[in-house]
Amino acid sequence: MSSDDDARHRLGAFLRAHRERLTPAEAGIPQTGSSRRRTPGLRREEAAQLCGLSPTWYTWLEQGREVSVSPQALARIAGALRLTAAERAYLFELSRKRDPDADAAFGPDRPPAPLLAALEVVAAPAYLIDRVWTAVGWNATAEHLFSGWLGGEERNLLRYVFLDPTARSFIADWEDRARRLLAEFRADTARRAGDAEVTALVDGLRAASPRFARLWEDQGVLEREGGTRGFTHPQDGTLVYEQVTLCPAGRSDYKLVMLLGPQAP
Repeated sequence: MSSDDDARHRLGAFLRAHRERLTPAEAGIPQTGSSRRRTPGLRREEAAQLCGLSPTWYTWLEQGREVSVSPQALARIAGALRLTAAERAYLFELSRKRDPDADAAFGPDRPPAPLLAALEVVAAPAYLIDRVWTAVGWNATAEHLFSGWLGGEERNLLRYVFLDPTARSFIADWEDRARRLLAEFRADTARRAGDAEVTALVDGLRAASPRFARLWEDQGVLEREGGTRGFTHPQDGTLVYEQVTLCPAGRSDYKLVMLLGPQAP
C-alpha cells in the first residue's frame, strides 16, 4: 500500500469513528418514532446532509477511495462532526490540505503571547517568524546578533537575505545558505498554495532579485534544517552557532528559532 493509500484509509477510519460516536441529538437532528437505530451514532446519509455533501461522495471518502476533497468541504465535515481543534488539525493533516481557518483565530499580526514570552526566558539568540518568515518577535541577544536584520526596517528573512547587501558579508557561505533557505521556504509553504501573502512575497522577490528568481526556478525543496550557522558580526567578529528550529504545538504557522553557542570558529 502506498503512502497516499494509507493516508486515505486512515482518513476514512477517522471520519467513521467520529461519525459513529456523535449522536443525532448532539448533531441537532430531530428523531421521530421509537424504532431502534441499527447504526451507532449518525448514519452516513445524515453526516453527508450535515456537511452539504452527496451521500455517495461521503461514503467513498470514508471507504478510503481516491476522491478529490477541497479544504472548504473538509471544514464543513469538521464542523458537522463537532471536531475539537486538535481533531480538526489532524483531519487536515491526513488530507494534506491547509485549513482555510487556520490563521483566523489569531490574525497575521497577533502571535500567541506565550511564544513571545518564551523568547525572553531564552538566553541564546532567539526569534519567532510567521508563515511568510517575517520576524514577529525576538529577544535582546538576537537583536544584537542580527542588528542588520532585526535592527532595520526589513523584518522578512528572505527579503533581508536576498535584497540587503550587508547580508552577503554577514552570513557565512552566503551563496549556499541562500539557496538552502529558499528550498526550505518552498517546502514549508507548499501546503499554503494560493496564499496571497506568500504569492506576493515570491513575486516581489522574483522581480527584485535575479538571484532569487534563478534559485526559485531551480525548484529546490528541503526540510527546514538545524546545524551550524556562521556569521561575521560588525562588532564581535566571526561567530559560529548551532541552530535549532521548533514548531509550536498547534501553531505550525510560527517557528521559534534559537542559536546555541557561540562555538569556536
